[in-house]
Amino acid sequence: MELNGLLTDDQKADTDILAVSIDPPDLLDRMVERIVDEGGFDPADAPDFAFLSDPGHRVIDRYGIRNPDDERGIPHPTTLVLDRDGVVRWKFIETDYRIRPTNDMILDALAGIE
Repeated sequence: MELNGLLTDDQKADTDILAVSIDPPDLLDRMVERIVDEGGFDPADAPDFAFLSDPGHRVIDRYGIRNPDDERGIPHPTTLVLDRDGVVRWKFIETDYRIRPTNDMILDALAGIE
């Protein structure tokens, strides 16, 4: 998992990584298990960030990332960097789920608000 291990211990002190999905918590738990199994991770090396369930689209809609072409309301793949006040300081939104920002892009965005 590319985001796993992204942050140093010092960065983890004041930075959180969260993944948001429309899936209910039990499906998210199974997804994490699949990531560990398919990625060959030791369970101790499972994703080191939280997966949050948003089946009602409250967070997804707050940031305007719901895919209007998806009847289930699955959001566009998005990475947001927010400051401590919750203001979006950087965003990467893509309609193609295979295109994601690089870790360097995310780290640069984080460095810009520190």
